Amino acid sequence: MTQRFSTDILIIGGGAAGLSAALHLAPKARVTVLCKGGIESGSSHWAQGGIAAVTDPDDSAESHIADTLEAGAGLCDENIVNFVVNEAPKSIDQLAEWGVDFDVEGNGYHLTREGGHSFRRVLHVADATGRAITETMTQQVLDHPNIELLNDRVAIDLINLSRLGRYPNRVAGAYVLNRTTEHVEVFQAKFVILATGGASKVYLYTSNPDSSTGDGIAMAWRAGCRVANLEFNQFHPTCLYHPHAKSFLISEAVRGEGGLLRLPDGERFMERFDSRGELAPRDIVARAIDHEMKRLGLDCVHLDITHKPEAFIETHFPTISSRCKEFGIDMAADPIPVVPAAHYTCGGVVVDNFGRTDIPGLFAIGEVTCSGLHGANRLASNSLLECLVFGRSAAAHIEQHLDREIPKVEAPHWDESRVTNSDEDVVIAHNWDELRRFMWDYVGIVRTNKRLERARRRIDVLKQEIHEYYSHYHVTNDLIELRNLIQVAELTVDSALSRTESRGLHYNLDYPDTHERAEDTILFPGGADRLSTLMPTS
Repeated sequence: MTQRFSTDILIIGGGAAGLSAALHLAPKARVTVLCKGGIESGSSHWAQGGIAAVTDPDDSAESHIADTLEAGAGLCDENIVNFVVNEAPKSIDQLAEWGVDFDVEGNGYHLTREGGHSFRRVLHVADATGRAITETMTQQVLDHPNIELLNDRVAIDLINLSRLGRYPNRVAGAYVLNRTTEHVEVFQAKFVILATGGASKVYLYTSNPDSSTGDGIAMAWRAGCRVANLEFNQFHPTCLYHPHAKSFLISEAVRGEGGLLRLPDGERFMERFDSRGELAPRDIVARAIDHEMKRLGLDCVHLDITHKPEAFIETHFPTISSRCKEFGIDMAADPIPVVPAAHYTCGGVVVDNFGRTDIPGLFAIGEVTCSGLHGANRLASNSLLECLVFGRSAAAHIEQHLDREIPKVEAPHWDESRVTNSDEDVVIAHNWDELRRFMWDYVGIVRTNKRLERARRRIDVLKQEIHEYYSHYHVTNDLIELRNLIQVAELTVDSALSRTESRGLHYNLDYPDTHERAEDTILFPGGADRLSTLMPTS
């Protein structure tokens, strides 16, 4: 029998965004936070670089705003950018209050500079900022009596009252697989917050953990929400290239502190592509590396910081240095072999500055969203900032509506009466591998319409296979994630095919020029194709 849980606010995702919202809401309501795995399972935990905020008197909010808008290639919502940048100092103060000890220098914070920034404004905790933030916030969550944190839960679908008949369009919770018991549970809530992260796992090579499978984007789309700008997938230029390293990220801060990109013969090449060299925005650096690798038939390029003293490297990059040494690479003496890898999903569920989606009661915050902050390319270290600012703003809005009268209804139990256990799990493994390979080959850093159309045809076939599989067998973690990845892949390709230009992270050889007018790509569950502005409903 299905187990049923009830709470005031259900937060799906235990990274920086979800934890922030939980801590702000807990004084006023009962909060349940669901995590796929443990604390280390989300992308926030693995964020190395830091969090961008104006804390230096020589810096300014205007400069941070200008850098964000320039990186976003004309697609940022200027009102949202202003809102986030100006809220940044509050987020830093809040993190310090919760107990995050950022690195200091003299009487202030030690600040690094990353690609696209005109000032040093990135606060950090050595090269493991995400881990420091999530561990500190998780401890605060565990200590709060109004928050319940449940691990090993993967959400399957949202519960929408309108889909149950005779009720208004409003979210009422979610169906969730307990990965420990392998049973589906019903979580009912007045409000639901999606903080599930991005979808970089749709690509063969990614810097992200296994949890980045687009769950929130796919669930919101199936529930009736618009999604936007999913063609803008950020590829981090520098992931460690080694057969046993999986996709370990080499932080942009290494380039910020003087790291140089070189070809195998030692030649620098970035200045041929951009006057900012290694500190150009990520889309430019990733395309430059991709170009050189294809031009010369290389497996990788090299990131060289050997001109810095060993003590400097060990102080600033202890995690990266230690990891490299595991593979026989001494950062102080050896250039690091690197390749681009899928890193960040700039598009997602359409939201406003409170994180509201198209469905009343449903909020989304962090990488799962298209808030208007990142536009066509995210500025480095604005991601953790977005999580914290929107976690706070969503919580503030929900708090004002906690006393609102909401229809009470018991969602149906999960029906497993007509499904069986699968004896063909090889289908899941095969389709998972095929999807990620053709997305990398056809929908990667450089695209063409022919490649995109080829990907779309393969998605149609896989989508049908997975739909039939989903209809006949018990759900599993792998099946849920593959179902979501295929949905996000379809939305990504549809978005890419509808953009007849190259802009930011979307580069199409058939349309190399950029339109004078920038427009968002917005997909509607009902079938409409595009609008020019984001218009979330309350």
